[in-house]
Amino acid sequence: MKILFVCSRNKWRSRTAETIFKNNGFHEIKSAGTENSARIRVTQKLINWADTIFVMESKHKKRMLDKFEIDPSETNLEVLDIPDEYPYMDEELVEILEIKLKDVFE
Repeated sequence: MKILFVCSRNKWRSRTAETIFKNNGFHEIKSAGTENSARIRVTQKLINWADTIFVMESKHKKRMLDKFEIDPSETNLEVLDIPDEYPYMDEELVEILEIKLKDVFE
């Protein structure tokens, strides 16, 4: 399965998710951001690549649905509800991601 993690700037939350899950041996993992200042910006190509997209907040889902063509029958788009208050690889952020995504990465 190909999984894309998305937050605003792809510096903290989505990048942390990519880092902790990328070497699991079962999934291809990428991350991106919705803002123009993002380290890696979301593109239609990335969306088309992904089987599942996990966004950190509802606003990211709205931005993506407004800007890109996303077919819900082909791409699963889920909101994780993780606020923008954790730095990259923060212990609490890692724990939250592992708990919320336990069923995906077990």
